[in-house]
Amino acid sequence: MNNCALITGASGGIGRAIALRLAADGFDIAACWFSDEDGAKQLEKELEKLGVKYRLYKADVADYGQIEKVFADAEEYFGGISVLVNNAGIAQQKLFTDITEEEFDRICAVNFKSVFNCCKFAVPHMVSRKSGKIINISSMWGVCGASCETVYSATKAAVIGFTKALAKELAPSNIRVNCIAPGAIDTKMNSILSDEDKSAFAEEIPMGRFGTPDEIAGTVSFLAGKDSSYITAQVITADGGLI
Repeated sequence: MNNCALITGASGGIGRAIALRLAADGFDIAACWFSDEDGAKQLEKELEKLGVKYRLYKADVADYGQIEKVFADAEEYFGGISVLVNNAGIAQQKLFTDITEEEFDRICAVNFKSVFNCCKFAVPHMVSRKSGKIINISSMWGVCGASCETVYSATKAAVIGFTKALAKELAPSNIRVNCIAPGAIDTKMNSILSDEDKSAFAEEIPMGRFGTPDEIAGTVSFLAGKDSSYITAQVITADGGLI
């Protein structure tokens, strides 16, 4: 049985941490990235040090045709995908009245259509083998919503609904589908916040700090492993107790 994990958004903070953790767990790594070339190069260096079998793919996860090519190559090179981590996402802080149609379409495409695209090509392989894990990365704002992040929150809520529905559909095929909803994580996505804003936000979190990419990667590792064999259709909110 092949043992390969495909991670989207793998050049960013959370995605890179997930890729490295799953590599350390013994998975071959198929890593998708799109805009962060420096991050992709850094990931490649670290995967080389670990000595695992890997391949990096530059692809727009919102483009169905590009993702089809990624999965076709992964099928040939790795023998298929046993774990899919849909991590790619973009955020926006903007008044709803200022959001353009183009911005709406892009956020929906990257944050939600990408999940459809990747599952569309991963699921047939998993069903044929009666085995597989799909882990979708949502957000705590997909659970409770955030002011000035209406479209982002909506897409992340859609990921949660998609997760729960697909999990029930695929459970008879021994495929587990779960979701992680991170809170405030110390990544580039939150670098737009000033030090003062980050400090004020941290004070609202019961644990008193932002989470780390490695902490999210650890949760992914659990869901991708044997110890979570009876867990499906669940949303794990990793937010330090904020919501």
